[in-house]
Amino acid sequence: MAGRRRRRGAGRAVLAFLAAFGALTGAALAGAAPAGAVQKGVRVAPGVTYEEFDIEAAKGVTHAHVLRVDLGNPRVRVDLLYPGAVGARGQVSAMADSQGAVAGVNGDFFNITETQHPGVEATGASVGPAIAAGRTLKAAVPNGQRFGPALPPGTTTEDVFGVGTDRRARLDRLTLKGTVSTADAQLPLGGFNQYALPVGSVGAFTSKWGSVSRVRATCGTDTDRAAPCSTDTYEVTVRHGRVVSAADTPGTGPIAAGTTVLVGREAGAQQLRKFSTGESVAVEHGLVAAGDGVAYRLAVGGYPVLSGGQPLPGLDDTTSAVRTAVGIAERGRRVLLLALDGAAAYRSGLTIAEVAGTLRKLGAEDAFSLDGGGSSTLVARKPGASTVSVRNHPSGGAERPVPNGIGVFSR
Repeated sequence: MAGRRRRRGAGRAVLAFLAAFGALTGAALAGAAPAGAVQKGVRVAPGVTYEEFDIEAAKGVTHAHVLRVDLGNPRVRVDLLYPGAVGARGQVSAMADSQGAVAGVNGDFFNITETQHPGVEATGASVGPAIAAGRTLKAAVPNGQRFGPALPPGTTTEDVFGVGTDRRARLDRLTLKGTVSTADAQLPLGGFNQYALPVGSVGAFTSKWGSVSRVRATCGTDTDRAAPCSTDTYEVTVRHGRVVSAADTPGTGPIAAGTTVLVGREAGAQQLRKFSTGESVAVEHGLVAAGDGVAYRLAVGGYPVLSGGQPLPGLDDTTSAVRTAVGIAERGRRVLLLALDGAAAYRSGLTIAEVAGTLRKLGAEDAFSLDGGGSSTLVARKPGASTVSVRNHPSGGAERPVPNGIGVFSR
């Protein structure tokens, strides 16, 4: 393809940057994204740059879009993009503009369809834990209930990419810890604002869940997402600390502020049936980090692919696809947001092993895979613009609504 620089020789980098560096006036890029031709390292905002380039991959050339984010710059921060509720979806560009982000990418895998449970509404909720602006939105579903490709060995749905209150990015694991207490009993909390509850557990849903049906939370099992929905369920509504109503089937509709809806399945349902109207109930919940205990401002689910500069063992090196991922460099002070182009000429994409290798070549020490395929979207403002533009070609021809993303903010 015209204008492509190719690196030759065994052991040399596979990245072939299309910008003709001898002509810094903006040579056109073959297969460029909607934003048009760019040069390497175009400034989006203070501490944020954008670039695009070709990658010579095992199954053909693919095109990458990258945001480099300097968290060492006090004017820069990252936070979760989401449409205001866990059980809802929005386009990355719309979420970025509504929250004032200068750039961003799509985030976690999510409950996109319910073909296995006809008549049960898909929630649109994400798989893993989520924290936005320092507030916990949800916990992780059981491993067997996730949507997306198979997890690499040793990883779980509790794995997150996060940025702490210390302004450093890191990979971690966030586990739900909580209780439901009455005068007579204390039950472990098995879920929080998540589309699938562990078998035999009680889960809590708050106003952050949104208005989508809670029935999906009682379908499938911890190891089989396609298993039938439970026939033994119960729901209790707690308002301002007291039981106000109960039902045999999980409900739908918005949950008011100050209200918590408890959903139980199997043994959890049997425990909730013991609650009586007017009874005092206390619900406590929190996400406990496996790492150094720094509080998180942002956390989003996915799965790790690179740790300490080394790819995780057992990464898939055969299945190529359009991908989105995030890399961490300079001990958490820099973040790399990568999204591949979904245009027909580049749709062969990368394997997960190639994603890890690419981010390592770009300087990442740790890296984390996010949702890909039709969800892969990278947005950034053009010079002088007050709104973002989609920089890659989504493989479905248009932006897919997603539950969350990573937003970049600069002032």
